[in-house]
Amino acid sequence: MALKIRLKPKERVIIGGAVVTNGNSKSDLVIENNIPILREKDIMTEEGANTPCSRIYFVIQLMYIDEKNLAEHHKIYWKLVRDVVNAAPSTILLIDQMSGHVLNGQYYKALKVARKLIDYEQEVVQNVRAPIRSI
Repeated sequence: MALKIRLKPKERVIIGGAVVTNGNSKSDLVIENNIPILREKDIMTEEGANTPCSRIYFVIQLMYIDEKNLAEHHKIYWKLVRDVVNAAPSTILLIDQMSGHVLNGQYYKALKVARKLIDYEQEVVQNVRAPIRSI
């Protein structure tokens, strides 16, 4: 089954490892085979991967679009998730779910869980930074 993507003007998308930028008007792409695709809103840059959980997202993204270096990306992934679980054991449920997808080669599904992990990380950090109210 084909995948239809409608791109906004100037929107970027990664298709099979190639970065494609749309022109000045909307356009529709029909992808007729199974290939990694990431829309601009889902793409994280290396500079944007500035927290432990966003670095996990970034390395999963690399697994998804850079298959030839998969072994190295996996090695980095397992180190990062071990560090996160050690620092924040409450992340284990999301990490387990995400890792299941990684082990099954379902990198897009793993990215969706990684996004939830980033949201959780932000929530935890905000709670830690919140002022303590006196009783």
